[in-house]
Amino acid sequence: MEALILSCGTGGGHNSAGKAVMEELKRRNHNAVMLNPYNLRSKKLAGKINNAYIYLAQKAPRFFGAVYGAGQLYRKLPFRSPVYFINHCMVSTLGEYLEQNHFDIIIMTHLFPAEIITNMKSDGFSVPKTMFIGTDYTCIPFTEETDCDVYVTPSPELADDYTNKGIAKEKLCPLGIPVMSRFSESENQDEIREKLGLDSDKKYILVSGGSMGGGQIKKAVKTLSSVIYDYENTELIVICGNNKKLYDKLKSAGYPKVNVLGYCENMAEYMKAASLFVTKPGGLSSTEAAVSNVPILHTAAIPGCETRNAEFFSKNGMSRLCRASKRELSEALKIIDDEKACLAMAENQHKKINSNAAADICDLAEKLIKCKN
Repeated sequence: MEALILSCGTGGGHNSAGKAVMEELKRRNHNAVMLNPYNLRSKKLAGKINNAYIYLAQKAPRFFGAVYGAGQLYRKLPFRSPVYFINHCMVSTLGEYLEQNHFDIIIMTHLFPAEIITNMKSDGFSVPKTMFIGTDYTCIPFTEETDCDVYVTPSPELADDYTNKGIAKEKLCPLGIPVMSRFSESENQDEIREKLGLDSDKKYILVSGGSMGGGQIKKAVKTLSSVIYDYENTELIVICGNNKKLYDKLKSAGYPKVNVLGYCENMAEYMKAASLFVTKPGGLSSTEAAVSNVPILHTAAIPGCETRNAEFFSKNGMSRLCRASKRELSEALKIIDDEKACLAMAENQHKKINSNAAADICDLAEKLIKCKN
């Protein structure tokens, strides 16, 4: 199989999902290429698109939420969105690339490439089989105006959310969100901690705002450091991702019992070493945590799809949801000493989250190609 995976860097989750699928395809000896389609036109253009999203999410989360809300309202109108028409400018560029390179299937982990492909179909371009993978626990705005052969959704519980927006039920495949295989590998926690240079006798609270270090993590860390001050043998590990300003501010703050790290390639190991994971509710990072079976405390959601993610996880007993106030965090952190509650959360994660999503998605891709032939 020759597979093309299209993604964008507006947050790390889309790329991580694409990499998880590519990892599994290559394990099966298929050929896979992953790229940001806007790079075909201009790396500068791709960078501007990515940076605009990250800036809004980090610096103006309320405005970001307002934009998301406007999208929800706009999708009720009887015509296509501006997002669709803007992406028409990429039709000839991606069309030329597909003419020069043969692919059996195009797998998309982001809405924008799906919009480009839909424009291409509308303009009469011949494209291979197409698969869209949702990376949030909701049908995000404008998914319904795309035209893909199949839509991989995170959960069968989201079927009505997709069909109510106009996507045909027969196109839905509730296989889950794909994560890299290392998150589902069973490992001894003490051995992982030794490898990371952590103390096996301590409890570690892992704090992260995703790859971009968003979600009011600075406020959360300040509050958490004061809350755990009296917790015996408990420390924070803060992953700042690509947010260097956040890293510098937290390092200079000098909070006690707080270890500040930048971007980490071994996030799976830190999750498995943790006693609790405090994070904004990104779809991919929350799925990684659930696959790793670490108790999750969701806080400081970026308004929009992350709000839906938090609702889905908390409703299904896979996380606890709270704001970053000292009172709420103090109450929520009690789970770290509640073994029964932690086990129940892990059991719910195991029931509701498909740790083999990447493999199941590749099974589906192989089936689509066979049907085509």
